[in-house]
Amino acid sequence: MNILFVGDIFGKAGRRIVAEHIAHVREANAVDLTIINAENAAGGFGVTPQIAEDLFDLGADVLTTGNHVWDKRELIDYMSSSEGRGRRVLRPANLQQGVPGYGVFEGKTHSGIDYAVIDLMGRVYMAGTNDPFHAVSDLLKTIEAKVIAVDFHAEVTSEKVAMGWHLDGRVTAVIGTHTHIPTADERVLPGGTAYLTDVGMSGPYDSVIGVEKDLVLNKFLTGMPGKFEAATGNPKMCAALIACDAVTGRATRIQRIMLGE
Repeated sequence: MNILFVGDIFGKAGRRIVAEHIAHVREANAVDLTIINAENAAGGFGVTPQIAEDLFDLGADVLTTGNHVWDKRELIDYMSSSEGRGRRVLRPANLQQGVPGYGVFEGKTHSGIDYAVIDLMGRVYMAGTNDPFHAVSDLLKTIEAKVIAVDFHAEVTSEKVAMGWHLDGRVTAVIGTHTHIPTADERVLPGGTAYLTDVGMSGPYDSVIGVEKDLVLNKFLTGMPGKFEAATGNPKMCAALIACDAVTGRATRIQRIMLGE
């Protein structure tokens, strides 16, 4: 079984580059399950229901998010539904109790393989989250599928690495998102869990993590606040391809992908 995880889509440039490449990547690699982190897809801040629908039309099975999940308020009703595509848009599972939406989705691939996708957010330098380590352990007690992919949306490398070891042998893959810079540490851990600290963004790389570089440079040089805008130059689709045993859920291979125009 092959899983495609597409890193944080950032703005219009990110949506365009993913639309350009995702179909041929899915076909060439016989992808069974496609997961996209979409939390920056709407101008770099949040995702709208229409953009979510467009990404599902491109072949996404599940959309994950992170700290920008509430930036577009119209998403709340869409993702809170227990039916339809909105149920497949996740928010981090370890947010405060009572918030809208769901942190896990369980489904079947077109060939009938059970799978689960879990969305988690780190706690170091990230506001509004509960302990992700205990939260995911509790979630795993309720999931019957063997193929389980985790999006760990976190700031700190050490927290991401720790989560990989925490879940080794218990999930198929732990893929880090949020920092928008791809790391080169992909590997399959001893227990059979594919791990990558950060898959990188799918967006404009002539930027500062997606934002127009002159705006960010001005803030660093002057200390003055300013409105950030999504950049457009040099877009690339960053993703990870994971191969696993559909019966045991153990990963056998992980490969990074970066594709430009």
